[in-house]
Amino acid sequence: MQLTDEQFEQLVAEAVDSLPPYFLEQMHNIEILVEQWPSAATLRRMGMGPGQTLLGLYEGIPLTERTSGYMLVAPDVITIFQGPIEQAAGGQPDAIREQVRRTVIHEIAHHFGISDERLVELGAY
Repeated sequence: MQLTDEQFEQLVAEAVDSLPPYFLEQMHNIEILVEQWPSAATLRRMGMGPGQTLLGLYEGIPLTERTSGYMLVAPDVITIFQGPIEQAAGGQPDAIREQVRRTVIHEIAHHFGISDERLVELGAY
């Protein structure tokens, strides 16, 4: 099953809205976007090879690295990729919803300065 852009964006919004208020209050200068697929340039930049999948991407300065000099900076950007998520979820609506939530939380964790390695240590993956 392939969702419409609006349906998929609603799932992303639901995932963000489901976060505890504390985390929402701490998220500053961040934009969340949805794209169909990552570009070839993005995949190369991320070191992704054939057969690897990119579900989401955080680009910015994590909260843990921001200093007093952090002013007038473009927003951090989290991009959620619809096509790879639908594909990874086998087109199943409930699986798509869950994968969107996991991906959104994963990328927001990077905004808070949590690395992929630390997410593994915490048992998130």
